[in-house]
Amino acid sequence: MGLLMLPQAHADKATGPLRPHPTNPRYFTDGSGKAIYLAGSQAGGWDMQDDAWPGWQAQGVRIPSSFARHMDILSKHNHNVFRLWTVESARCNLGSAGVLATPLPYQRTGPGNALDGQPRFDLNQFDPAYFDRLRSRVIAARGRGIYVIVMLFEGFSCVHPVSNYAVNPGANPWFGHPFNVRNNVNGVNGDRDGDGWGLEFHSLAVPAVTRLQKAYVRKVGDTVNDLDNVLYEIANESVPQSQDWQNEMINTIKSYEATKPKQHPVLTSHSWPGQSNAALFASPADAVAPGKKTDEDYENSPPTATGKKVVIADFDHINPWTRDPKVVWKNFLRGNNPIIYDTYLVPFDWHLGKVVPDDGTYEPLRRAVGHTRSYATRMNLAAMTPRNDLASTQYCLANPGREYLVYLPEGGEVTVDLTAASGTLTVE
Repeated sequence: MGLLMLPQAHADKATGPLRPHPTNPRYFTDGSGKAIYLAGSQAGGWDMQDDAWPGWQAQGVRIPSSFARHMDILSKHNHNVFRLWTVESARCNLGSAGVLATPLPYQRTGPGNALDGQPRFDLNQFDPAYFDRLRSRVIAARGRGIYVIVMLFEGFSCVHPVSNYAVNPGANPWFGHPFNVRNNVNGVNGDRDGDGWGLEFHSLAVPAVTRLQKAYVRKVGDTVNDLDNVLYEIANESVPQSQDWQNEMINTIKSYEATKPKQHPVLTSHSWPGQSNAALFASPADAVAPGKKTDEDYENSPPTATGKKVVIADFDHINPWTRDPKVVWKNFLRGNNPIIYDTYLVPFDWHLGKVVPDDGTYEPLRRAVGHTRSYATRMNLAAMTPRNDLASTQYCLANPGREYLVYLPEGGEVTVDLTAASGTLTVE
């Protein structure tokens, strides 16, 4: 039996600031007592900057920011969250001279030119264009009832890209990074060991770098602190040895926002390659975005959320190429908050290295996100917990005796334990 729930025609308000729900911390709350289920999508890097990732794709390909299109798709499909993905590097070494990611957080004042031929960065001067765009996009999302995960740093802007993610597998993003000592006027070197990669940038190895990073984090806080629909993410897929640095940045945000009118949740995400998810759950973050592991398979049989942290089931760390809506439903029923990786939001095909038409193949995935939100807003989600033991499919959210949501991944029949219920139940 199939059941189709149409997305709501209106957008809920993105109220907040969010904080873990006091009695059901699998979810956030805005302080009203209701649990807020986050479910949405991401474009993979073109929401914050124009021409992001230059040199990863075929040389000379220009990719304007996909923000407006992304917002339209989110609203149409009843999504309520997205990652505002940022990149750190102006371009890779294999990129074309005229194609640069803009804006970046720092002004290019010179004197002298960086490796990309443009004026060098002054790491003591922030570029208002970056922070104005950040604020305006968070406000635009708020107007549609959408929460924004503000990404602060980006791991693949520092290290060698995995070959099957790029048309140009020899691309080196550190070439265009502001903290490459040849690219800034301040003499700051984020590559302490001189190997040509920026692994140390996401570490505590260089005090001058850490000081400037903290100044940037505080500037982001100044820019969006008064807005309710904000969450912070330290970094997308940084290197595994970065967790101490990520924890330091988490504490920097929390201590700084403690002096401000509003405090927002902080997310730490799976590092690449091969970080243990345990390090995320041990962090001071409010939420975690774990990776897919043999014994923690967030794609095929997601671990059940315990409430130790809010779990963001970010498909970028689970399987960015899946188009299977079952992955959304399975995570929802296990108490997680899914964010799909929608390649065609741009639309750009990483494997082909070129802009391609949106062929509609992500529509089932997009709809699944909205359908789960329709159920989440109808239920008393604050009282619902994953109860795999109550359904033969092992996918059940339940407030025993009052509400049950059961998922049948393969269709067919299901046995549900309703012994806690009395009286009459309505079944859809």
